[in-house]
Amino acid sequence: MKRTIEKLLADRSRLLGPNVSTFYDDPVHFVKGEGVWLWDSAGRKYLDCYNNVPHVGHCNPRVVEAICRQASTLNTHTRYLHDGILDYVETLTSTMHTSLDTAILTCTGSEANDVALRMAEAVTGKRGIIATDATYHGNTSLVSQLSKSNVPTVGFGLDEYFRFVKAPDSYRAPDPDGTAFAASVAAQIEAHEDAGTGFAALVVCPYFLNEGFPDNPDGWLKPVGEVVRKAGGLLICDEVQSGFGRTGTHMWAHEKMGIVPDVVVLGKPMANGHPMGGVVAGGDIVSAFRNGYRYFNTFGGNPVSCAAALAVLQEIRSEDLVASAERVGRHARARLVALKQKHEVIGDVRGSGLIFGAEMVVDRASKEPASQFTDRVINAMRHRGIIHSKLGRHKNTLKIRPPMPFSINNADLLFDTLDEVLSQTTVSP
Repeated sequence: MKRTIEKLLADRSRLLGPNVSTFYDDPVHFVKGEGVWLWDSAGRKYLDCYNNVPHVGHCNPRVVEAICRQASTLNTHTRYLHDGILDYVETLTSTMHTSLDTAILTCTGSEANDVALRMAEAVTGKRGIIATDATYHGNTSLVSQLSKSNVPTVGFGLDEYFRFVKAPDSYRAPDPDGTAFAASVAAQIEAHEDAGTGFAALVVCPYFLNEGFPDNPDGWLKPVGEVVRKAGGLLICDEVQSGFGRTGTHMWAHEKMGIVPDVVVLGKPMANGHPMGGVVAGGDIVSAFRNGYRYFNTFGGNPVSCAAALAVLQEIRSEDLVASAERVGRHARARLVALKQKHEVIGDVRGSGLIFGAEMVVDRASKEPASQFTDRVINAMRHRGIIHSKLGRHKNTLKIRPPMPFSINNADLLFDTLDEVLSQTTVSP
């Protein structure tokens, strides 16, 4: 059935329930994707500067072929023996520190973070978790307690186990060496211990993407890593958004930030859109979890998902996409810096590799967030065929994280269009 936009929205509400979110004041109906491009139902072409799930490009031929080949051969669960999951985990862990040598595969990043938190309890015997105060880590009953950017109205009585520290903000509250952040974590560790909960883990996105990816220097997380280890807790890095070479400088953002986590959580881009997540840790941590919990996931690590995920790693390597991200990211940042010199509304420019953006302000002196203006910019860009979004505590930072094949020419189209939109859009808070 082909529906109009109005009919689609009405049927979504009727069949999926109310408040199912959409992007843009005028939602888009996409029907096709290829590489960094999307097409809507009217045949209009859009440059995708937002979607990191199709990490190696929409409908990537290598991934599509791997899915079709495996789906036409066998797909079942992991209680039967299969080479695919072993081939994938071996390849995946070879990209990380040697201490991260074992994995549990799930279907989503939410599930993976849920497993990671239970790993922390299994290893430490404690339940106190610390996270940043403007982030998102998923939507299970347990993990949703971490997600302060999407606060649940029902907490299942779990809130006593979670404490929060302010997310870093290199623009408004610089912390050049990460010592202030480490001190705030240390204070919350002490609070957990004093309350009798005990400290189990710190959970962070190592590049703080949902918090607006502050411009922290390489190695910035070293001090907090030392604090966590000294306290006997686990350091959990949620690489769902920041991993698989997106920063351009490293395969994993935790490497860029100078730490080796105890647990790495993976999701969104892992299998290029085939539902898949994962938890990577040392064998002793995984053993403690498996001894403490009887965990099984029917679809986690199935042969088709593993084939897709392995194809993603092969594509990253064969197309040298990490180096490409670094090269395109440098060009993108230079273009943003030039736009900042032209447009007073750009208060700050930041990013690395294929994570880049700009924070919009009403006034550079006061740094008052231009949140409504940012909304207008995003909607105007959508009408000009450019897809991206916003994030950060004030929802005033442009969120640009395109598929990895994104090119310098693509970046030029993005910023030429953004220049036009900024010149034509009225600034207000």
